[in-house]
Amino acid sequence: MSVRQSLLAILDQGRCYGYQLRAEFDRRTGSTWPLNVGQIYNTLERLERDGLVERGATDERGHVYWQITSAGRAEVRVWLDRPVERAHGTRDELAIKLAVAATLPGVDVASVIRHQRTASLTQLERLTGARPAGVDPGGPEELARSLVADSMIFAAEAEVRWLDHIEQRLSAHPQHALQLELSTERPKRGRPAKASV
Repeated sequence: MSVRQSLLAILDQGRCYGYQLRAEFDRRTGSTWPLNVGQIYNTLERLERDGLVERGATDERGHVYWQITSAGRAEVRVWLDRPVERAHGTRDELAIKLAVAATLPGVDVASVIRHQRTASLTQLERLTGARPAGVDPGGPEELARSLVADSMIFAAEAEVRWLDHIEQRLSAHPQHALQLELSTERPKRGRPAKASV
């Protein structure tokens, strides 16, 4: 789940409080996946339960700062190194992962892209090579299967093309130019404005 790992990855950069984490997530993802504060705090409590973050100091305004543990850092590394397994839904974990990874200091985004491209090409080869035995080539079952298979093939081809495009765009910038430091602005309470994509 990219929300959990994204929050951990942001905390790997420095300690944050809940509203700050939400604002950082929105900043790094273009507000394409709005999170409510309740979701942030529920996630932080689960991360704490799992030993991946710790509650830190409270400031004069009552903000509780959270910090990542060494186990949390290890989980971030695993997440960044592991290809995203595509799932059905409206939230694109890979896009969020690359957007967050591209803004974090010390992350080799080219390596993240290479891992994903390898997994995507493997999936594409599997999809194009899969032909069920015993199905009537002109029958309705084959048509239905091929509609689904074609959708998956086209999605895999599009993903590989998109990864090539992202790699090209990122290569035009020095890695350090893409990094976002934690913002010093205090985020306002309430829902962030919806971004149009």
